[in-house]
Amino acid sequence: MRFWQRVLIDAILFIAMAGFFSRSGSFYVASIWVALGASLVLAILNASIKPFLQLISLPITILTLGLFSIVINALMLSFTSVLVGMEQFHFSSFGMTMLVSIILSICNTIISNHFNREV
Repeated sequence: MRFWQRVLIDAILFIAMAGFFSRSGSFYVASIWVALGASLVLAILNASIKPFLQLISLPITILTLGLFSIVINALMLSFTSVLVGMEQFHFSSFGMTMLVSIILSICNTIISNHFNREV
C-alpha cells in the first residue's frame, strides 16, 4: 500500500476506534483533522524511530516470540499522542494504547492483504 493510502486508512481507523471507545473515554480524538495529523505523525515515527527501537529490542522480541512488538507499536502510539497533543489525541492508559495498537495492526493487515491481492 502506498504511503498516503496508509495515512488515510489509519486516520479512518482512529476515528472509528475513537467512536467505538467514546462511552468509556479511554481513547479520544478531537476531530477528523486531528486523526489525519496523528496518522501522518505515526507514519513518520514508524519510518524513523521504530526500526531503531526494533533493533535494540531484538533480544526481548525473540524471547517473547515477537509479542514485544505490540509494546513497540504502543510506544509509537504514545509518542504520537505526545507530539499531536494530549488534549486532542490521547489514551487513558498504556493498556488502552496496547489494545488500540493491536486493533490497528489487525485492521491494517486485513486491508493491506485486500489491496495486495492478485485477481
